[in-house]
Amino acid sequence: MITVSQTAKEHALQLMKEENKPEGAFIRVGVDGGGCSGLMYNLVFDTELKDGDQTFEDKGIKIVVDKKSFLYLIGTELDYSGGLNGKGFVFINPNASRTCGCGESFSV
Repeated sequence: MITVSQTAKEHALQLMKEENKPEGAFIRVGVDGGGCSGLMYNLVFDTELKDGDQTFEDKGIKIVVDKKSFLYLIGTELDYSGGLNGKGFVFINPNASRTCGCGESFSV
């Protein structure tokens, strides 16, 4: 399962509203090769499900992840940080053995 913190929920809903996302829009989370640690997180708003997608809902936020990426993201929490060291969505991934300083890439 992939969960969402209360802060991430609030910011996701705000962004969906600002970007005029249609009813039924969801957060698509994925993992791509690249970054300084080998794997990079991918986070976008989407409205179309694809074959093999895994769907979760937490705190009223629908999260969709492709089957391959899900193996890297099991148990991950999507959070939001607004601190001095950066602002944006962050992944708290218990499967990551190493993360880079920017928090956008990881390895397992």
